[in-house]
Amino acid sequence: MAADATPTLAVFASDKGPGDAERASLMSDAGTILARHGARIVCLADGALEAIPLITAARAAGGDVLILADDGFAAPPALADVAVERIDDPEARLRRMGELAQVFVGLPGSLASTATLYRAWVCAGAGASRKPVVLLNRNRAFEAMRGMAADILSHSVPHSDRLVTFTDNVEDLWNKVSWALSLR
Repeated sequence: MAADATPTLAVFASDKGPGDAERASLMSDAGTILARHGARIVCLADGALEAIPLITAARAAGGDVLILADDGFAAPPALADVAVERIDDPEARLRRMGELAQVFVGLPGSLASTATLYRAWVCAGAGASRKPVVLLNRNRAFEAMRGMAADILSHSVPHSDRLVTFTDNVEDLWNKVSWALSLR
């Protein structure tokens, strides 16, 4: 692992919209696992906070969470004591997330959360930033991304096979994140 004892992970997830019914439980499991390994979790709140199960589980496991939100964001009462950094400009929020994150983590969610992960990674400098991405491909949630990484990204981003990794189960998520941190 990197020298930093408290790695910061930008985690993207959503339990909104059509898709896998177990997304909320996957978020809870991931939040618990990441917090137990000492990771600081950073999430976006663009209008709404969609990663509530992740944040709740991480905090219950003793984890540190930061929410990057716009000026109008109001945290749900249960999350009132979670740190919130307010940045009204959406692109500036994405850049800030890229500054803070050592690894980007994508959990199964909506297409919007996947697009936001990609935009944050690009704002951080994408492949040039050398910031890795770990995607939890549970129930083939990121199968299209796996294909894109193999067919497109591999030709334009050096060592993309090391920068974008996939795992199919939440139990292996920390192993992939830890490996990604070792690349830093």
